[in-house]
Amino acid sequence: MSTTALNDLSRYPIVQAPMAGGASCPQLVGAVCEAGGLGFLAGGYKTAGGLYQEIKQVRGLTGQPFGVNLFVPPSGQPADPAAIEVYRHQLAGEATWYETALGDTDSGRDDAYDAKLAILLEEPVPVVSFTFGCPGRDTFDAFARVGTYTIVTVTSAEEAQAAQWAGADAVCVQGVEAGGHQGTHRDDPDAALAGTGLLTLVTQVREAVQLPIVATGGIMRGAQIAAVLAAGADAAQLGTAFLVCPESGAHTLHKQALTNPLFVRTELTRAFSGRPARGLVNRFMREHGPYAPAAYPEIHHLTSPLRKAAATAGDAQGMALWAGQGHRLARELPAGQLVEVLAAELDTALSEQAHRSAS
Repeated sequence: MSTTALNDLSRYPIVQAPMAGGASCPQLVGAVCEAGGLGFLAGGYKTAGGLYQEIKQVRGLTGQPFGVNLFVPPSGQPADPAAIEVYRHQLAGEATWYETALGDTDSGRDDAYDAKLAILLEEPVPVVSFTFGCPGRDTFDAFARVGTYTIVTVTSAEEAQAAQWAGADAVCVQGVEAGGHQGTHRDDPDAALAGTGLLTLVTQVREAVQLPIVATGGIMRGAQIAAVLAAGADAAQLGTAFLVCPESGAHTLHKQALTNPLFVRTELTRAFSGRPARGLVNRFMREHGPYAPAAYPEIHHLTSPLRKAAATAGDAQGMALWAGQGHRLARELPAGQLVEVLAAELDTALSEQAHRSAS
């Protein structure tokens, strides 16, 4: 599919990232789309029926194209039960402190993936993206038949090549700066919590595949959008920038923490979900991050009641405060206004680039 198809989806090359856990609610998606960006619903951690209802809500809020993101189920064997049990014992004090039971690690590994696929093929949406893996060619062929544009999140040139081979229309290239989960197709338990910076990764992927690129990771300003476009991307995806918008469904404590001087930095951790994810460093991450096993989604299910109890108690130190490295640059603007500000900043940056080139 040509680059034009990606850029035809929205007036501006600005994509609102799908943030699972409630932030990417229909109100945020609708506002972004109406302002000229491409909004994304997060399908992760929802029931198929819940996702269907949210899609209906978005359709009632905007007639513009929007996307839905799905989590590809983990491949391979489940994590070592012994490692999970050790971590369960380590979290016993947290359960006592928050007066809640730990979650059931056998709550399911597939996130109702097949049921969500069926809904999206029966009631097609303009765009579907995939995180944590790359579906097979049959899936992409099925979406092509119903006219849905498909995007795969990648964290390496090799993953981008796999997406191109499978038949994806585009790739979302995620740099290590990104908040929330790293969309790696395989979480190597022996690998360090590390990754490649966005500009380097965009360049590597640009030279490896012929697909359009959406760049994501730490982008908070229009000048940064111009930078990733100059590096070879066709659009930029922003998550943390939209997290503080009034339309965002993120918890109030999460929104406040992004610019709170108490939280000075972010780190990648497995503490909350068993998969590498970037968040603000808080007590829970410091105490449990070094010991959390590579066990997704089992650890996600295990810690879910703790995170909910911490939020109810008003304790940000026990919550998963997902955030990209640019979190201190967050601006508390309505989502539509933020899209317009970013577009104006992008226009200014592109004009300055053109002026420098001409002089």
